Amino acid sequence: MMTLLFLALAIVSEVTATVSLKLSEGFSKLVPSIVVVLGYGAAFLFLSQALKRGMAIGVAYGIWSAVGVAAIALIGALFLGERLNLVQVGGIGLVILGVLALELGGAH
Repeated sequence: MMTLLFLALAIVSEVTATVSLKLSEGFSKLVPSIVVVLGYGAAFLFLSQALKRGMAIGVAYGIWSAVGVAAIALIGALFLGERLNLVQVGGIGLVILGVLALELGGAH
């Protein structure tokens, strides 16, 4: 259970850092720039804790990246005025299906 909690914290930290990267406007705004550095640092710290507790690296990174891609795309579309077309939505779905295949393939 703690493994999944650490992975979830890694994902939230990474998504927060990535949104802040956009808001930092090339590191020209101080507060979002600080959030970028702290967020990515926290993301790797939490990911390392999930891996330390036995989560397979391929599964951990796959879940982290798939959820991160989907979250960033949705946040961009909903709050940052970015467009998300049907092909992109399909691509996100394929990424999620790929991670699901990794997870199911590893469950013996």
